[in-house]
Amino acid sequence: MQHIHRTLAETLKSVSTVFSVVLVTGPRQVGKTTLLRDCAEPGRSYVSLDDLDQRTLAQTDPALFLQLHKPPLIIDEVQYAPQLFSVIKSLVDQTQTRGQYWLTGSQKFHLMHGISETLAGRIAILDLIGLSQAERDDRAADQAPFTPTRGWLEAARTKTSSSAVMDVYRTIWTGSFPAIALNPDMPRDIFYSSYIQTYIQRDVRDLTRVGNEIAFARFLRAVAARTGQLINYADMARDVDVDQKTIKAWLSILETSGLVFMLQPYHNNITNRLVKTPKLYFLDTGLCAYLTQWSTPEALEAGAMSGAILETYMMAEILKSYWNRGKAGHFYFYRDRDQKEIDLIISQDGMLYPIEFKKTMTPSLGASKNFAALEALKQPVGDGCVLCLKDADIPLSKSVWAIPVGYL
Repeated sequence: MQHIHRTLAETLKSVSTVFSVVLVTGPRQVGKTTLLRDCAEPGRSYVSLDDLDQRTLAQTDPALFLQLHKPPLIIDEVQYAPQLFSVIKSLVDQTQTRGQYWLTGSQKFHLMHGISETLAGRIAILDLIGLSQAERDDRAADQAPFTPTRGWLEAARTKTSSSAVMDVYRTIWTGSFPAIALNPDMPRDIFYSSYIQTYIQRDVRDLTRVGNEIAFARFLRAVAARTGQLINYADMARDVDVDQKTIKAWLSILETSGLVFMLQPYHNNITNRLVKTPKLYFLDTGLCAYLTQWSTPEALEAGAMSGAILETYMMAEILKSYWNRGKAGHFYFYRDRDQKEIDLIISQDGMLYPIEFKKTMTPSLGASKNFAALEALKQPVGDGCVLCLKDADIPLSKSVWAIPVGYL
């Protein structure tokens, strides 16, 4: 399988010079272990808590576990033994050595309570999701986090991937998990079927006590079918046949596990006419397409979800451009009661950058007509863009550009 340099590697090395402990979180199979092993210096040892013997020792005698496994150390799947955190705190406080412990965790919702209580100020937390298109094209190192500014555009223009419609949808349909994205011989349906059974359902059952696995499987399909949409808890509860409280709890699990992203609506004190419901994005488009039963990239491109899943892909690529550099980013969407909507707003340094996602090769200025609604917010508005399927960028107006998805 092809080896890909992960953008987060530079961030990991950098924060290890400042913090004693680094935790890399994200869904299973996104490459957390590979990332840490690739970055490890000679002499850094490795232990996985997927090993039941090691897990039992870490849970029952964490002090002995850490005496046997000395730093510098990688501990994989640390969510299985939160008992380790207090002992790690004691050890790093004694030595004050930076980068002693590198941890991975596939279930951040299970980890955060123990970490916030014991390792606050001592730990850097980094999020890793699937491969970005820039990583696959080996151009991520030269590309800043996405904002639709002239400077970003000029830099991105020099190294781009194809925006041909079927090339984009083939990438979307395949997904971003390294095991399938980098291995054309991997049977896609078997990979995703096994992923759901082995990782999602097992981890959720073990760590959150979800009792009804059949209903949870229906829930996963319902979430995937609603990617790119405003969340309607009542509608989803009817489809899954559970109550709204359960839907909210299960969505929280998926969000903190790194499988979905909730895009919050923009609001300030100027107007109370803005929608307050978040939008939902399924972060791996291949898993989303599998759950919604699209059998080929061609069927997906021609089908009812074509626009929503392209929007989902664009949103995920923008998120990766920030998260892979250890930056949170400030992302919102705009929708008011007059049905004026802007797909994405990036807020940076007091400036709002409006972005539209469009499945078109010929965007018009009309695609950005709702950008003017931001004037009511009384905040500076920067350059905007329409992300689309064109092969090259073009100006749509003095302050709005059409930018190919291949630039992301």
